[in-house]
Amino acid sequence: MTTVHQHRRASAAASPARRQWLATALPLLAAGAAITLLPGASRATPKTPTPLEVWKDPNCGCCQDWVDHMQANGFAVKVHETGNNAVRARLGLPQKLGSCHTALVGGYVVEGHVPASDVRALLQQKPKALGLAVPGMPVGSPGMDGAVYGNRRDPYDVLLVARDGTTRVFNSYNPKAPS
Repeated sequence: MTTVHQHRRASAAASPARRQWLATALPLLAAGAAITLLPGASRATPKTPTPLEVWKDPNCGCCQDWVDHMQANGFAVKVHETGNNAVRARLGLPQKLGSCHTALVGGYVVEGHVPASDVRALLQQKPKALGLAVPGMPVGSPGMDGAVYGNRRDPYDVLLVARDGTTRVFNSYNPKAPS
């Protein structure tokens, strides 16, 4: 024997309007869920860390600060405490673009104190290039920043390095002087 409550529930589920609503709503919900899974749907730091290898001197504090910066921005960093001159030469980066550490990520060379946001942009854009470099050790770049440097921020450029060693500015950091 069916109760009135069971009868109403059965007829509501079977009504044409209810079936049409479900037929429209369910695919939209599924599409919305799928869109959130697309690459680039979120600009947040990825849940799976991006692997990065870095070669540096074991006694270099600013290199370790850069490693910490990269880890805080979603990179899984493997550190080689062997210095970086030999690996820089092996990877084909000109000595004139050198800095105190050399990294390899996604097939690209990253030389010096390159901000994590620029490394992410490089990996997203995928240019035909050797990689990025911040020659020297500019104060205010990641790893060369903070109170220990008097919170000073000098201007510097992140260079995109072509396979032939030529460069162009990839990003420029030119903080305004305090008034």
